[in-house]
Amino acid sequence: MTAAPRAHSFNAAAAQYAASRPSYPSRLLDVLEEITGRGLAGARVADIGAGTGIAAALLRERGADVLAVEPGDGMVAQLRGAFPELPAVRGDGNALPLADASHDLLTYAQSWHWTDTGRSVPEALRVLRPGGALAVWWNTEASDVPWIAAQQERLAQHCGVPRRTAPPADDARAAQLAGLAELPVVRRRLRWSRTVPLDTHLANIGTRSALLVLDEADARAFLDGECARLREVFPDEAVEETYVLDLLVATRP
Repeated sequence: MTAAPRAHSFNAAAAQYAASRPSYPSRLLDVLEEITGRGLAGARVADIGAGTGIAAALLRERGADVLAVEPGDGMVAQLRGAFPELPAVRGDGNALPLADASHDLLTYAQSWHWTDTGRSVPEALRVLRPGGALAVWWNTEASDVPWIAAQQERLAQHCGVPRRTAPPADDARAAQLAGLAELPVVRRRLRWSRTVPLDTHLANIGTRSALLVLDEADARAFLDGECARLREVFPDEAVEETYVLDLLVATRP
């Protein structure tokens, strides 16, 4: 399957995505300010592939002047309903609806891998002001946690996709920033966790693109199996999800 159907599969599950997907640790923004050497307050930021607004809302809370850029109908509708004060426009990283040298920071939370770097890299450099930064990050499940590793293996087998690992190999992430080799890139990894009800965890897993593109009955069979297994691991049905947030920041001269 090509990336396009998977990239657009989130629109039908936008409400579920907003309700169950993890946010990001507050220290992410501290680290971002440290790497870029400037505070987010007052910075002009565009969050690309903003989805339901998870990252954009955090950036706005830190005082940034944020514009959300999102291509999907369902995701935009969810974002505007949850954050009516947050400006949002339709667009994606391959063709940014933004003026030249207009932004201090471009962020891609869980979205850079859906872009075509042959197009998205020049677009990012066009839109960034001199000294501006491009920040991309992903929450990846901590594969050194036994139950998480086992679940990832089952998910990969069920959906016929490669198993995700955390942290990904340096060369795998470097490939995500192909075309930026001439720019200084800083990478940081932040380990964090959250505890959620079992139902929320299952809803989160259910928003994975690999499951969303399956037949509904096939996806449900996987989730029902996970529910039974996790009740054995977490009899109180409080699931501790552990993540390694992988952050890469490239600064434009």
